Amino acid sequence: MNYSYHAYDKSGSLSEGVIEASTADDATELLRKKGLFVASISSASTGAKKNKPKVSKGRKKISSKIIAGFARELAVLVSTGTTLIDAISSIERQASNESWRQVLNRVRTRIEEGDSLSGALEGDRQVFDAVFRSLVAAGESSGHLDTMLLRVAVLTRKQAQIKANVLGAMMYPILLMGVGIFVVSLLIGVVLPRFAGMFETLDTELPPSTAVLMAVSDFVRAYWFGVIPGIIGSVWGFSWWIMSPSGQRVLGNIVLRLPMVGDILRSFMTARITRLLGVLLEAKVPMLDAINLTRESLGHEKYQNMMAAAEDAVTRGEPISTAFSDGNLMVSSACEAIRNGEQTGRLADVMVHVADYLDEDNDTVIKSLSSLIEPVIMIVLGILVGFVAISMFLPLFDLTATAGA
Repeated sequence: MNYSYHAYDKSGSLSEGVIEASTADDATELLRKKGLFVASISSASTGAKKNKPKVSKGRKKISSKIIAGFARELAVLVSTGTTLIDAISSIERQASNESWRQVLNRVRTRIEEGDSLSGALEGDRQVFDAVFRSLVAAGESSGHLDTMLLRVAVLTRKQAQIKANVLGAMMYPILLMGVGIFVVSLLIGVVLPRFAGMFETLDTELPPSTAVLMAVSDFVRAYWFGVIPGIIGSVWGFSWWIMSPSGQRVLGNIVLRLPMVGDILRSFMTARITRLLGVLLEAKVPMLDAINLTRESLGHEKYQNMMAAAEDAVTRGEPISTAFSDGNLMVSSACEAIRNGEQTGRLADVMVHVADYLDEDNDTVIKSLSSLIEPVIMIVLGILVGFVAISMFLPLFDLTATAGA
């Protein structure tokens, strides 16, 4: 029998077609083996066009904090017996973000048209990632949607908190660097030229440091129309390259090889992988599907390859810990804990506990690094500003010494 399907590949692209199988479950299993996640499937005679998810594109990114709050509020409302439509309508009326209100409106409309909650979320997959949708689908199939929504809320909030902690720790050092660059630019572009005429009247050879600063100042003032756009273009180009797949791949490999930073990245990635896998397995998501969903959420090529190796190992009947132990990409203690969890049959619980432990350590490490980086930046900026100031006044010191002699 032929079945029409709409599914998503590992990159999130929509794929549709017809597959031959004896039952819809067999067709779904065949598509899963091909690396496709089925969104809708029906007999080719009835046509799947009706069930095709309408995917909205090109909207503003919604923050993880808003999505976590939505999952928690929806869980509370559903647990009290409120229907999905009424619950989403209530959350929609309270939303202050216009883009988020439009997302909720689309989700509610799809549910009113007969879609399940997971199917309604499928149309906004840029907002609700594959892990979110998979956990909701697992909650619907098990009849414990409210419990699964709470897990989604905890997972999303935890990831948002980790990101906020990292950004918060780096904000002050970045601010210090910005202030330092502004001060040095002001000294070279505005203050130093005012000393140029006085240096010319000295009729003496300038110290090397002063001569270099004067040359830089003259060059910037003469070609500012090219220097400023060049700096802005370079920063924009570097940022664009960092956000591109090739830039992320190169930068990720470089960071992973750095002595201390590599260990921090390894710990963060281990915590992310174990938390996602643990939550998915707790929700009774099949192991292979959980591995695929986790791989989709990772942005590092080596870790994606490691998850692909884990999928191959599980397919061959080997434990997942064998793939995690290779390549020195995971924290060794976490690998040992995962191995023990497999032997005791409590893999999901062990992974969640490992993630909690690593996240606590990572928060401490980030705070410690932030407290160390700030004085280092202050010292470097002080030396740089002091060098510019001394270079400006050094000819005057020389002149005073000569006059005194």
